[in-house]
Amino acid sequence: MPDDDLRPGVLVGTASWTDRSLLTSGWYPKDATTPAARLAYYASRFPLVEVDATYYNPPSLRTAEAWRDRTPPGFTFDVKAFSLLTGHPTRTRSLYKDLRERLGTAKDTVYLRDVGPDIAEEVWGRFLGALTPLHEAGKLGAILLQFPPWLVPGERGLRYVLHCVERCRPMRASVEFRNAGWMAPERRDETIGFLAEHGIPYVAVDMPQGHPSSVPPVLTATADLAVVRFHGHSDKWASKVIEERFGYLYSEQELEKWAVDIAGLASRARTVHVLMNNCCADNAQRNAAHLASLLAAGAPAAG
Repeated sequence: MPDDDLRPGVLVGTASWTDRSLLTSGWYPKDATTPAARLAYYASRFPLVEVDATYYNPPSLRTAEAWRDRTPPGFTFDVKAFSLLTGHPTRTRSLYKDLRERLGTAKDTVYLRDVGPDIAEEVWGRFLGALTPLHEAGKLGAILLQFPPWLVPGERGLRYVLHCVERCRPMRASVEFRNAGWMAPERRDETIGFLAEHGIPYVAVDMPQGHPSSVPPVLTATADLAVVRFHGHSDKWASKVIEERFGYLYSEQELEKWAVDIAGLASRARTVHVLMNNCCADNAQRNAAHLASLLAAGAPAAG
């Protein structure tokens, strides 16, 4: 999406609208029984959503066309990049069938280094090509590039980040780190300066601390778009059970504090995307709705 097409202000949404625990929570009306009806209902309540499923399986063109057609003008999708493209382990069966056959590996899981530059380039092209309907409709906010904990700060890591961002163009990409070193006090200014120099939106996170993937919650505007993602503070962050890992409901006091901080961030960025990723039952939807109401009521800017 071209920078001047970004909707100004603070957009609040959630990181899913289809996960199983949400569908059984009672948040959707009883007559919202189809994917089209559920997305339409979601879009009537929030102006923004993050597509998380694309991390596990690249989307098809037809799917992106359906997302475009089932949402009103001005609705915004942030889309999480396919795992292979950001250096994560990727299930071989999630690759495009012809590329999987060309690769001819017996491995259940592959990394970018395993597939070679030609297949990697083909995956990039198909992934981005499928998002064209959203991009052309002005409904693609940013492609979320979430990098793994083993992407360590340094020149090599910076080159890889920039490569991924540039490969997404003309679509916009935002960057989330999962290695605390990028935002350690001794590295923070360098990281923020690099992102600002290249106009790359930084994705701030609120998440449990003390884990290998933990990054401190640093709100900063490195471009005209800023992004904040809320993972919650479950004491079972290391669990492989999604409902345990993200089973957290933010309190009134926490949301009031965050509303102040986000209002401050909004004074430094043209657009702020706020995404609740505590996707267990309807926790994310409840918290997103309340945070949006606090912001609409005019939370004072921090400082």
